[in-house]
Amino acid sequence: MNRAARRRPALATTALAFLGALSLTACTGGPVPATGKARAADPASRPDLKPFYGQRLQWTDCATDGYECARLTVPRDYARPGNGRTFVLPVARAAATGPARRIGSLVYNPGGPGAGGASSLEEGMDESFGAAVRARFDIVSFDPRGVGGSVPALTCEPAEAEAEAEEAEADETSEEASDAVAPLYPRTEADRSAAASGARTAAEDCEEHSGPILRHVGTEDAARDLDVLRAALGERELTYLGWSYGTSLGTSYAEQFPRRVRAMVLDGAIDPSLDWRQRVISQSAGFRRSVDDYAEQCAEIAGDSCPGASPREIRALVERLYQRAEREPLPVAEDSTYAEYGGMDATAVLDAVSMAMYTPEDQWEPLSEALREADQGDATKLGALDDEEETEDPGTAEEEQEEDETPEPPADNSGAALTAVNCLDVPHPRSLRPYWDALAPADRAAGVYGTAGVTAELTCRDWPSGGRSPHRVDAEGVPPVLVVGTTGDPSTPYEESVSLAEQFPQGMLLTYEGLGHTAYGRGGACVTAKVDAYLVKRERVRPGATC
Repeated sequence: MNRAARRRPALATTALAFLGALSLTACTGGPVPATGKARAADPASRPDLKPFYGQRLQWTDCATDGYECARLTVPRDYARPGNGRTFVLPVARAAATGPARRIGSLVYNPGGPGAGGASSLEEGMDESFGAAVRARFDIVSFDPRGVGGSVPALTCEPAEAEAEAEEAEADETSEEASDAVAPLYPRTEADRSAAASGARTAAEDCEEHSGPILRHVGTEDAARDLDVLRAALGERELTYLGWSYGTSLGTSYAEQFPRRVRAMVLDGAIDPSLDWRQRVISQSAGFRRSVDDYAEQCAEIAGDSCPGASPREIRALVERLYQRAEREPLPVAEDSTYAEYGGMDATAVLDAVSMAMYTPEDQWEPLSEALREADQGDATKLGALDDEEETEDPGTAEEEQEEDETPEPPADNSGAALTAVNCLDVPHPRSLRPYWDALAPADRAAGVYGTAGVTAELTCRDWPSGGRSPHRVDAEGVPPVLVVGTTGDPSTPYEESVSLAEQFPQGMLLTYEGLGHTAYGRGGACVTAKVDAYLVKRERVRPGATC
């Protein structure tokens, strides 16, 4: 898929920058068999994995008051765990508020791929959980392998000196480059050649700067890390909640370790049975529907700030901006992030509009103001919609770096992680023809959201492949899993939640009739009550349950 399917914290304290890459799935290659009927022996019993499974986390105070932090060591390659190469992952927890009635630990993943769980917890994401859950569980999260404060961590960016040289070269050719604005639907051979070349360069940059770990950051390996974390927390069974991409991580865990699941909530689900092209169309159609919802319901949510007096006017304005930006980047102020690129091109405009669909209650009003100003000739506010606050450097571990270690990553490496995990998880064609063949169907299904999505997938053409293909969930023996789907979800369309719930043995579906991405933590008291009752008491949700 062309966009990050991830969770925005309910407190709006932080969110991953939308970096216009791909989206997600479950399962990369690894030694675990593809079917539950022939599962590998308990990995905790393997002598070469016992040192990892025997860890106990050493908790210390985090930099943020009220939270505890630790580090978890996991093998880089589960096929060769004794070779000395590892990932060291940050872990954080918020202690149960009712320790006398504590059930255990609840581990969550906030989404992505590329979202740091430990940092999201320190930023207050435990407040997204209901009071009943916070009372009975320690809320725990971690940075997945290669993400955030993980050591080593992914980076696709050149070293500082190399970056300066590239910037100087770019400055020399910026005038010529400004004349070639990438279209949202590459129709000509020249446009397609440019798109393919840019994607190849992006893949080569990641291989150059993160080559030693690129093949080891997939979802299936991250799910195995999750089981090591479960053991390090002293839990016999895992209680888990995954938002967005976190549903892929949870699904992979349930497939590999079905009898170790106590309770699992998957909110904003990803259907692992879809191939890359089906995923693009599904998610892109979700974004187009959400932009239509914005036009129809803008007045109700954003009030007088709406950039048009009718849905028709709003749709026309958005389309007008896309068309203008394809001819020439929209002007921005000198201090804008987009100033160095000569303004916002059509892809940047589409990204900003799409990102604003995640939380309408927070984002539709500033989006409306930004669209109006962009239509009047100043796209500065539009370009600032997805700007993130500076992230603290996650630091480095005390362990000595190996010779083949990747360079120190930027403070926020979510873009590299997004690309790396998505490309590794989902098999992609190696030739260009299937991408060009997908453009027309994507256009019919989702307009420019679909064609831009197909183009974004080109990076994966030159990426290492994982070992699994699209498949239906195979998790025989897993207890009832609760899937939560939002009818107006832009990034993880409701239909995928319906499908995932049907694929799980005893799968349950809770429908939230609303707008925006995911439901728990932002869908109101009804969603909170049902999810909390399941997590605490394992109370089942009846068929057809709706909030």
